Amino acid sequence: MICSTTQTRLPQLPDAPFTSTQNACKLCTPLGACLAFAGIEGARTVLHGSQGCATYIRRYMISHFKEPIDIASSNFGEQAAIFGGRENLRVSLQNVSKQYEPRLIGVATTCLSETIGDDVGMFLKEIERETSAEGRPVVVPVSTPAYAGTHAEGFHAAVRAVIEQLAEPGEPGKHVNLFPGMCSPSDLRYLREVLEDFDLPTIVTPDYSDTLDGPTWDQYHLIPRGGTSIQQIQQTARAKASIELSQTNDASRTAGCFLEEQHSVPRHRLPLPIGVAQTDELFAVLERLTGQPTPEKHQMERGRLIDSFVDGHKYLFDKRAVVFGEEDLVVGMAGLLAEIGMVPIVCASGGKSGKMQAAIEDLAPDLTSRVEVLQGVDFVEIEKLAEKLRPDLLIGHSKGYTMSRRLGIPLIRIGFPIHDRVGGARILHLGYRGTQQLFDRITNALIETTQADSSVGYTYM
Repeated sequence: MICSTTQTRLPQLPDAPFTSTQNACKLCTPLGACLAFAGIEGARTVLHGSQGCATYIRRYMISHFKEPIDIASSNFGEQAAIFGGRENLRVSLQNVSKQYEPRLIGVATTCLSETIGDDVGMFLKEIERETSAEGRPVVVPVSTPAYAGTHAEGFHAAVRAVIEQLAEPGEPGKHVNLFPGMCSPSDLRYLREVLEDFDLPTIVTPDYSDTLDGPTWDQYHLIPRGGTSIQQIQQTARAKASIELSQTNDASRTAGCFLEEQHSVPRHRLPLPIGVAQTDELFAVLERLTGQPTPEKHQMERGRLIDSFVDGHKYLFDKRAVVFGEEDLVVGMAGLLAEIGMVPIVCASGGKSGKMQAAIEDLAPDLTSRVEVLQGVDFVEIEKLAEKLRPDLLIGHSKGYTMSRRLGIPLIRIGFPIHDRVGGARILHLGYRGTQQLFDRITNALIETTQADSSVGYTYM
């Protein structure tokens, strides 16, 4: 997914300092919660706030996943904004329960309900006392004001909320928990395949690989099939270990942390397995957990990947890239670029974890002096720096397209959202296999640019 480098006339960036965010390099917190709840079997999401929030989130998720996505709203009006939204929440839960018959309803708060101070937990207890328990779905609230975080933080908060409410103690099992973070459906399917190849029973939470990337239907499904079942989530407290893939979210506020502290489930916290070294870490943990060597299929994928690094080194050495997007993905890509001889001269995110700098230095210590890490930034700031530094590539999601077009620099699309191309849900980022695909796309983008910039071009290398 590479955009054209054709130049165009677009409005010039302002020179005067701005205090407001313009084209944020992040999405809103409740969007991440909606994505997490979409990976729970039989779940629907209710946004406690105004209708516009649900419309905005549906638009972004549908344009990326190209699937029908329903998100309900408690539909605040002026009265609810002044006097509180308890009655709106009660009616919305009643309507969703009647129309969809969900097994679980995730209630994510928005800026409006958070700002006026709605106590959603109290509301839900009152509503529960007023309604019959028969056939009532599980309701999981999560606090997700957009002004206090990013979509990634909303995602992790929703996953923890589900685990906190549903995990049940019991006899330890032989399975492990996998908390993959914000990955593509293709990434989730790949991770499941790896774990199956190790013969390791695994509960992936959440798993939207089918609900957000399923086959065509003969008849419309109010709730798509697939997702992590409530029964599986209940068993997460009985796992022999948890694996969580993140370096930048707060390690003390994750689902894995909760299970470790409350149920003594050992936790393995790893970076996203992008690149050889980071994928090696994941396979090393799986070898220790199972006592088995890495299956030959994956060893062969690793060998072919390293061979391709050698083949493409002459095209990549010392090329420079600006990487932007969700923090963990930016860190993973920085590690990959360092492995293949490129320099991620700018690593930028709208997130503000404060952990990106250290994580990137850990993965690429030799490049510390050549990498500028930006957190809490928008695309005006990123573009100004890119215009000054003139990188060879931009790597990130579709919100960077305007910058790419204005500067005439190719954009490699990864992550979320990708709404100006098809296949965003099918992009594989993880493991030796996903790294291979990323490597080929990056290398071919640079070759294509060299051909396009040549006065005569060439057809053979």
